[in-house]
Amino acid sequence: MKNLIVYIICFFSVVGIAQQARVANIMVQGNKKTKASFIKKIAHVRIGETLDSLVLDGDIKKIKRLPSVANAYYQVFKAEEANEYNVFYNIEENFTIIPSANVYTTNNDEFAFRLGLYEFNLFGRNITLGAIYQDDIYSSYGANFRAPFLFGKKLGLALNYSNLTTEEPVFLESGIADYKYNNTSYEVLGLYQFDFKNRVELGVNYFNEDYTYKRGATGEGIPQDFNVNKLLYKLIYEYDNLDYEYQYVSGFRSIANFQYVISTENVLPDFLIGWNDFLYYHRIGKKGNWASRLRLGLATNDNSPFAPFAVDNNLNIRGVGNTIDRGTGVIVLNTEYRHTLYEKDWFVLQSNLFVDGGSWRNPGGDFGDFGDSQNFRLYPGVGLRFMHKKIFNAIFRIDYGYGVTDDATNGFVFGIGQYF
Repeated sequence: MKNLIVYIICFFSVVGIAQQARVANIMVQGNKKTKASFIKKIAHVRIGETLDSLVLDGDIKKIKRLPSVANAYYQVFKAEEANEYNVFYNIEENFTIIPSANVYTTNNDEFAFRLGLYEFNLFGRNITLGAIYQDDIYSSYGANFRAPFLFGKKLGLALNYSNLTTEEPVFLESGIADYKYNNTSYEVLGLYQFDFKNRVELGVNYFNEDYTYKRGATGEGIPQDFNVNKLLYKLIYEYDNLDYEYQYVSGFRSIANFQYVISTENVLPDFLIGWNDFLYYHRIGKKGNWASRLRLGLATNDNSPFAPFAVDNNLNIRGVGNTIDRGTGVIVLNTEYRHTLYEKDWFVLQSNLFVDGGSWRNPGGDFGDFGDSQNFRLYPGVGLRFMHKKIFNAIFRIDYGYGVTDDATNGFVFGIGQYF
């Protein structure tokens, strides 16, 4: 009903029964921390231009995607002058200074966690600034800055730093070797939005990889200790047509990520890697939400134990363990049904039934590897979501995945935010 007056106005404008309706003023209501000037800056509606319901609808979708906004809607009222109207953007704000946490275990007694603190609405302009600490046998840390609208409503900047140290399994023909792995990286990305649905990120990452052999199998020609500097060129293209209503999501989203990695030494070869995440969300009744993610990826098919695609709890298969295998190609499907069990005021309790499945191409292998039962993992599971509707991404999740394929494990995965 709230759009009816705008549709009527636009209809008469098109057929010429009335003069074109114009925007007399734009006002923002309900915002406390978010700057009204910022909302007007990223909106496509402009004072003096023709009133268009499609533009208003697009602005509301864009505003609802902001970290600082829990929900939003618009209203249109007649102004004093003939054929002029005032547009009101009404905003329900999120609390945006929040912690992040991920904890994961398996029945092999593995335990790791990641903690962080982020401000998603710095200066009231939806700039993200935060840092993380990770304990996964070794300590790691990182910092992130992201300002999508730093230079206007289309152009932004992201800066990332990380010092990540983990114990990584390397899969050799003679067995598994454990390496202490350190990756120190510095990244700069330019962010550009072509329109409401399409955006691109383009940038460079300079990083250092340091491998130190700890235990396990060895192989001829496989170095036990090496340190190498690399340069990574990155391109990300995203199509986003999602619509949000508190905990519910509907629509389609596609994220394509392409990287070219150049090594400064001959210890590891240069390689190309690319993958695409296809995400689909569908509302089922008043309380249900079906969500699915399909990831397809390929990399240069070098016969190297340091292949880029990993099988891991936090990346793709809940309950599988921490980096249990690697490959040069990946096909993974995550699908789940989310159902609101209880909702009152700001609190939501949501159940989750999921199935995670995927397969990998062995380093130096062929596409037939995807059909090999040894490379296939299938993990159904259940979970719960505890949500705060007025705090951005304040979703505490707990999932338990149980493997049903050969040599499977099972385990819990905890985290902040939906899995995808």
